[in-house]
Amino acid sequence: MIFTSDEDLAIANEYSNLGYIIRPNADKEAFKWIQKSAASVAAGALNIEPPTDNEKFLNEIHNLVEPSKLNDFRLKVIQGLNALPEFRLMYFRLAKPYLEAIVGNELAMQQRINLSIQMPNDTSSLLPVHADTWSGDSPFEVVVWLPLVDCFGTKAMYLLPPTQSAKFSNEFSKRGGSSSESIFDSIKTEVEWLEVKSGQVLVFDQSLPHGNRLNEETETRWSMNCRFKGVFTPYGDKKPGEFFEPITLRPASRRGMSYELPKIS
Repeated sequence: MIFTSDEDLAIANEYSNLGYIIRPNADKEAFKWIQKSAASVAAGALNIEPPTDNEKFLNEIHNLVEPSKLNDFRLKVIQGLNALPEFRLMYFRLAKPYLEAIVGNELAMQQRINLSIQMPNDTSSLLPVHADTWSGDSPFEVVVWLPLVDCFGTKAMYLLPPTQSAKFSNEFSKRGGSSSESIFDSIKTEVEWLEVKSGQVLVFDQSLPHGNRLNEETETRWSMNCRFKGVFTPYGDKKPGEFFEPITLRPASRRGMSYELPKIS
């Protein structure tokens, strides 16, 4: 028998069936802090005053940054955010109850949070179809994906659901092809486009094929992503101390990790 609340069970079942959950941010003040900080750091990188409407500013950043300078701009913004001592704690607070229902309450968190900025019709920010496990990540990881603006249509990301993903994996040698584009062509009618609004958070299974396409909307996408996993679950190529850091170790675990049997002379 599994002892869990009805709410946690509903989250767990939804995640298992869909490969993801979309929920309101668990801490609204943490989201406001992150969105405001992102807009302020971005304005600083452009040597302009912080905006009065953060979301409008982020949505329209393509009017201020040329595509050729986007990556340098993005790096300045995420480096500035990762330098803020509160940033990772605020990010964790957005999804804490959902992570505890899906992963557990002793967690390791990615040390540096990632940022994606995808301008309208910009081909330089495409993320080809992939599963993180294909490049050595642990299947025990989940991704917390946070939009700072409404993400819909081609401004959103897509995911291949678990049932279709299992079928694709079994047929990979036949359907995989020789490029990421041929892989996408073989699954494009089966993927699910995930509409996630500003003020919501997405937690998804990074072992499922996912990615984005050309943003054909009129607004710029801003989204962040960060991996979490159980501290004591197997690690892939990304190791604790190098990529992950324990954030919620409990006293019994700390005690057990440092325990030594009595020495017998």
